[in-house]
Amino acid sequence: MKAEEFMREKGISIGDYVRIIKEEEGEEVEYRGIVMPPYELSEGDTIVIKLDNGYNIGIALKKIKIIEVLEKAKAKPEVHFKAELEPKEGLPNVTILGTGGTIASRIDYETGAVYPAFTAEELAKAVPEIFEIANVKPKLLFNIFSEDMKPKHWVKIAHEVANSLNSGDYGVVVAHGTDTMGYTAAALSFMLRDLTKPVILVGAQRSSDRPSSDAAMNLICAVKMATSEVAEVMVVMHGETGDTYCLAHRGTKVRKMHTSRRDAFRSINDIPIAKIWSNGRVEFLRQDYRRRGDGEVWVDDKLEEKVALVKIYPGISSEIIDFFVDKGYKGIVIEGTGLGHTPNDMIPAIKRAVEEGVAVCMTSQCLYGRVNMNVYATGRRLLKAGVIPCEDMLPETAYVKLMWVLGHTQDLKEVREMMLKNYAGEITPYTKPNTYLI
Repeated sequence: MKAEEFMREKGISIGDYVRIIKEEEGEEVEYRGIVMPPYELSEGDTIVIKLDNGYNIGIALKKIKIIEVLEKAKAKPEVHFKAELEPKEGLPNVTILGTGGTIASRIDYETGAVYPAFTAEELAKAVPEIFEIANVKPKLLFNIFSEDMKPKHWVKIAHEVANSLNSGDYGVVVAHGTDTMGYTAAALSFMLRDLTKPVILVGAQRSSDRPSSDAAMNLICAVKMATSEVAEVMVVMHGETGDTYCLAHRGTKVRKMHTSRRDAFRSINDIPIAKIWSNGRVEFLRQDYRRRGDGEVWVDDKLEEKVALVKIYPGISSEIIDFFVDKGYKGIVIEGTGLGHTPNDMIPAIKRAVEEGVAVCMTSQCLYGRVNMNVYATGRRLLKAGVIPCEDMLPETAYVKLMWVLGHTQDLKEVREMMLKNYAGEITPYTKPNTYLI
């Protein structure tokens, strides 16, 4: 029996609050929750309910002994959104660009289910506190999962950001999925030139239907940071597991370091720019940031997309390097071991790549610390083969930067010079001892 037939037979509708007795290893276990729409990947033999704690659980139909409706589904209230919001005098204008992700979600009042927000207007209306900080102008660019983000999306975001800032906005917030937010932050950091206003990327680790959601506070802190004097691309997310403060991270130095924690984002080899407290107070942790100023931002969107990111592991074959060379790739970023190494038997393939005009750059999978390829013989051989050491750049930042650099030149001498030039805070001058696992 499939779930739909089962529900019809029992007189149960989506959105009903039910009690289920399930038999589990000879014992009876009780669950209570709201009946959810079936998951697309389900084979139809499972009923899904949202528990009182906000989590969803699937229960196999064959294990259900008793199911009863405790409360019928409530009618969904009509929600109307105005096309435009009335601006408040004296507040700065901030645009929120919707691109998708967990933060861009809405709750269906009838079922408790979470769906992507149809418009950025819905996203903004869900957090009314932001209208006390700024006159928010929402705009939906696209609604995709962050794993589906491509360089063409980075370019579109960059142009929309520039248009908003050049039209008089005080700052821009980009709502984005967390999984690839670091890549987009790095891309915007390199593409937005002569930036004179804040650009904030923000997301949520937990969706709006969960009691522990970080979506609202992250968005509030992001809008607050968008009204600050920091004219940089930043990522604003929870700074600790509670609801005390968020952190503003430089867009080229930030990485998602945990799959599910609310404080998943960390600045690597650097310290965050600021703490943004839940009451709106901003505490700056450093003073070496770019200041707000006058002038128009412009978009330098030349990107070479045929760039690969390769992680070194025991037993890796040099065929991987040969594959990318044979496929016409223009650049390869290696996430090497330790100080920046590969197995020695890969060096001939890397040397061949460089000789055929492919830019090969070295980062470290250690993340913390910096590449130093002069310490051991393997590193020196790689340097002799033409590998470009990328200082303390994150692998994903180096990957995005190499795409941007190769969009401007494919002369390997010029590529080296540009990769080792600090454009957006991606390279710190020296390793700071107080930045490890902070």
